[in-house]
Amino acid sequence: MARTREFDTEAAVSRAMELFWTRGYEATSVRDLTQHLGIGQGSLYAAFGDKDGLYRATLEHYRATLATAALRSLEEGADVRAAIRALLTERVRIAVERDGQGCLAVNAVCERLPQDVATRRTVRDMQDASREALTEVLRAARDRGEIADRHDPHTVAAFLVAFLNGLLVSSKITPDPRALEPLIDVALTTLD
Repeated sequence: MARTREFDTEAAVSRAMELFWTRGYEATSVRDLTQHLGIGQGSLYAAFGDKDGLYRATLEHYRATLATAALRSLEEGADVRAAIRALLTERVRIAVERDGQGCLAVNAVCERLPQDVATRRTVRDMQDASREALTEVLRAARDRGEIADRHDPHTVAAFLVAFLNGLLVSSKITPDPRALEPLIDVALTTLD
């Protein structure tokens, strides 16, 4: 008879996410994970398959929590410029408050590609969701006359996602929001 899982997998994924975010994938061993999560190696493998499976689960958790909350706040914003500024500023704040740890998804791409196709797919899905959400917000703002209609909303959204990725990498090098926020002002001129 199979043993019942004796730990909360969602809580384990959340705790593993913090460890991977702090140390990175390569510097986090299975032993580190089992000690940090307070579970046995067999339990980790039974629940997630392997370290890669747990890592992908942490990326999905990141997507479902922080990334989704950021997009939701964007969609709820009345003034598109203020909403986009708040989104970009908040993402920088989160990246910087962790002593320059940056963004878990951007870190995953920088550390795991090209060898990890599954991580690439997971992060690409996150990027696609962000781009599509931004596209819809920008399209609605253009229709309301809030932003210039000379650019395609999809292209501007793709630019903003690429800009955010670069900004999050920069936050690892310069973990100072005051130094990075003026760059957001420049990016927002694409809406003029």
